[in-house]
Amino acid sequence: MVCHGRCDRVNTMLNELVFFWSSAAFLAYTYVGYPLLLWIWATLRPKASRQSPFEPSVTVLVVAHNEAGIIQARLANVLAMDYPREKMEIIIASDGSTDDTVARAKAYRDWGVTVVPYPMRRGKAAVLNDLIPRAQGEIVLLADARQRFEPRVLRCLTAHFADSSVGAVSGELILTGCSAGPAVKEGVGFYWKYEKFIRRNESRLDSTVGATGAIYAIRRRLFQAIPDKTVLDDVLIPMKIVRLGYRVLFEPDARAYDPAAATGAVEFARKVRTIAGNFQLFARERWLLHPFANRLWLQTVSHKGFRLLCPLALAVALGSSLLLAARPLYRGMFWMQVAFYAASFGGYLARDSAKRLFFLSVPYTFCLLNWATVVAFFRVIARKQNVTWEKAWREEIQLESSRYSRIND
Repeated sequence: MVCHGRCDRVNTMLNELVFFWSSAAFLAYTYVGYPLLLWIWATLRPKASRQSPFEPSVTVLVVAHNEAGIIQARLANVLAMDYPREKMEIIIASDGSTDDTVARAKAYRDWGVTVVPYPMRRGKAAVLNDLIPRAQGEIVLLADARQRFEPRVLRCLTAHFADSSVGAVSGELILTGCSAGPAVKEGVGFYWKYEKFIRRNESRLDSTVGATGAIYAIRRRLFQAIPDKTVLDDVLIPMKIVRLGYRVLFEPDARAYDPAAATGAVEFARKVRTIAGNFQLFARERWLLHPFANRLWLQTVSHKGFRLLCPLALAVALGSSLLLAARPLYRGMFWMQVAFYAASFGGYLARDSAKRLFFLSVPYTFCLLNWATVVAFFRVIARKQNVTWEKAWREEIQLESSRYSRIND
């Protein structure tokens, strides 16, 4: 009986050790190991792409909903781009707008702007399915109403399409200042730098897993319709192009500017929707998880898939280290995690502080994003996540929009 009891305790401890180290290794690979592996791989085996001046016909397609306050500034920004005007088609699609978006956009018809009003709101994916096949441009640049482009965006993007192996190119989204506290601005800023490091190296190696929804261009002939209720068109459309054998590249010199989230709550809501879109994507597009159907399988699983499991791994790491706390090593591990979550809570409390507190803002953002994953999971399970996105910081955007005009000066 004594031996049996000891064996049970040993087995329990071994299980706890396995749980702790498995979850720790999983988290380490997801957040550090994969970016490091990617950088080494891309450095040793970069895949060259050919760039040269190239001026194909381009359709700029902007899908808008209730953007009366900023749609004219957006059109002025698009019309100011450094690209032959006779090779540009500009389409504004109003997805069920109930304000003056259509009327204000139609004021630009003399400049060659086409306005397509949809009386009922259906979501961006349905609008793209309708309009991309009808576009006149060889290249279609997909954009939102909120952001502003630098003048050379089209030249930076189209230069990659001189290479026939390139099917899509994503630009870089740069977050500008707004009224958010440092905990939000610094944390989100660090997260975006981290993301762009990964995308840059994915592009050097082969292709990025998806694109930046605010600014990406595709070859029109490669477009394949996506389900109308798709949340992340900027992932599914490029990945379908990858499946056809083409590359999806990241071009950091093609810059779009967007106000950062006004508050942690706004950033949280935005991330919940994005992460819910990732859950939806893997549930619908099972081929993404098949190593023989998706040549970017490792990148897809490591970059997109594993992050959906990180909240579970974090909980397992904390719980198993607590159960092993009788041993000094694991007691230390437990208190390190407690200190990290305490720093996160401190970042929450200091979110409106005027001080720059990097050691609090990064843990705060990390926990914010992982909690968003938990919320997104349950919303998807309960089918409560909307396909359309209600802009929680519309007033912030309108206040900031005048500042963007300097990009075209």
